[in-house]
Amino acid sequence: MLAAALARLCAGRLHYAWIALGVSFVVMMGAVGVRSAPGVIIVPLRDAFGWDVATISGAISLNLLLLGLVGPFVTGLMEVIGLKNTMLCCLGVLLAGTGLSVFISQPWQLFMTWGVMIGIGVSGGAMGMAAAVANRWFTAHRSLAMGMLIAANAAGQLVFLPILGRVAQDHGWRAVSLTVTLVVACLLPVVFFLLPESPRSLGLTSLGGGLEPVAAPRRAGNPFLVTLQGLVAGARSVDFWLIAGSFAICGFSTAGLVGTHFITYCVDEGYSQAASASLLGSLGVSSLLGSIASGWLTDRCDARLMLLGIFVLRGVSLMLLPYSGFDMLSLTAFAVFNGVEWVATVPPIVKLLNEVFGRERAPVLVSWVYALHQVGSALAAMGAGVLREASGSYLPAFLAAGVACLLAAWLVMRIGRGAAVAA
Repeated sequence: MLAAALARLCAGRLHYAWIALGVSFVVMMGAVGVRSAPGVIIVPLRDAFGWDVATISGAISLNLLLLGLVGPFVTGLMEVIGLKNTMLCCLGVLLAGTGLSVFISQPWQLFMTWGVMIGIGVSGGAMGMAAAVANRWFTAHRSLAMGMLIAANAAGQLVFLPILGRVAQDHGWRAVSLTVTLVVACLLPVVFFLLPESPRSLGLTSLGGGLEPVAAPRRAGNPFLVTLQGLVAGARSVDFWLIAGSFAICGFSTAGLVGTHFITYCVDEGYSQAASASLLGSLGVSSLLGSIASGWLTDRCDARLMLLGIFVLRGVSLMLLPYSGFDMLSLTAFAVFNGVEWVATVPPIVKLLNEVFGRERAPVLVSWVYALHQVGSALAAMGAGVLREASGSYLPAFLAAGVACLLAAWLVMRIGRGAAVAA
C-alpha cells in the first residue's frame, strides 16, 4: 500500500496526519472548483441557448440544495462503508455528472447534470467529511486542521475561477465542463492510493493524542438510520438550531448570493466575464488566509464572539457593495474584506458542535448543519436570480443578505444561554 510505505518513509519526521490533511485539501479544492463552475457558465449558457438567468439559477440552486441535503447521508455512509470508499463513490458520481454535462442542450439536462449529479457528487468534499478527517487524525491542532481544510474553498476559487472564467470566455461553456471533468478524473487515484481509512490502519495514533475514540471507524447498520439518529439527537437541543440557523444565513450570504451571482452582477455593470471571474477568484486569496487564521484563533478564543464579529462585518460589506460605485478599487476592497470572513465561520461552528455534542457525534451533526447552510445557499441562488429578472437589479438581494447577517450575529450570541457550553 502506497500510503503505508509513505508513512514508514516519513516516520519520525512528519506525522501522516499532515499528508491525510493534504490529500483531503486537494480533494476539497477540486470539488470547490467544480462547484464554482456554474457561476462562470451562467452568461455563456444564456448566450448559447437563450435561457434566462432564473432558469439557470434554478439548476444551480438544486445543486447547492442537494450538496447540503445529501451531505449528512454521505457522512452516515462513511461510518458504515468507510471514509475512503465513500469519497471514491462521490467522486465517481461527480465524474459522471461533469462528463455528461458536456452534451446538454435542454434545461432538464442542465438540472440533471449540474443540478442533481454534480450536487450529489460534490458532497464527498463537504464539511462533514472535513470534520471526520480533522477529528480522526488530529487531537492537537484540530481547529487549525479544520481551518486548513476549509481553506480549500478559498484555494479552489483562487485556482479555478480565473482559469474557468478565461476558458468560458474564449472557448465556451462546454470547455468548462471538459476542464472540470479532467480535474475530477485526476482526483480519483489520489484518494485511492494516498488516503488511509484512519491512523489506526497505519499503526499510528492521532496527532497529539491517543488512538481515535472509536476503535473501528465503521459501524454496522443502515447509514440512513445512523444519519437520522444523529439529527434526532441534535434536534432536541436549542443550541443546535441556533448554530444551524446562523450557518444557514452564512450560506445565504456567501455561496448562494456572492458565489453564484457576483460574476453576473459585475457583467451587468459592464465588466467582462474573465475580469469578473478573476475578481471573485481574488476573494479566495484573503479567504485562504482568513480561514487558516480562523482555525488558529478558534483554538484560543470564544467561538461565539468570533462568529459575532464575522457576521457583523459581512452584513455591513454586503449592504455597502451596491452603493460602492462599482469601480475596480471598490470591488477589490469588497473581495479582500469579504474574503477574510468568507469561510472563517466554519472552525468556530465546528468547535461549538464538538463542545456541545462531543467529537464522536460531531461529524454527522456538522453535516446536518451544513445541510441547512446549503438550504440558505439554494434560497439565495434562486431568489437572487428571480429578483434580478423581476427588478433588473441585484440591489434587493444584497440588502436582504446584509440584514440576515445581522440577525445571525444575534443568534450566535444566544448559543449556550440555556445551559453552559461544555469546556
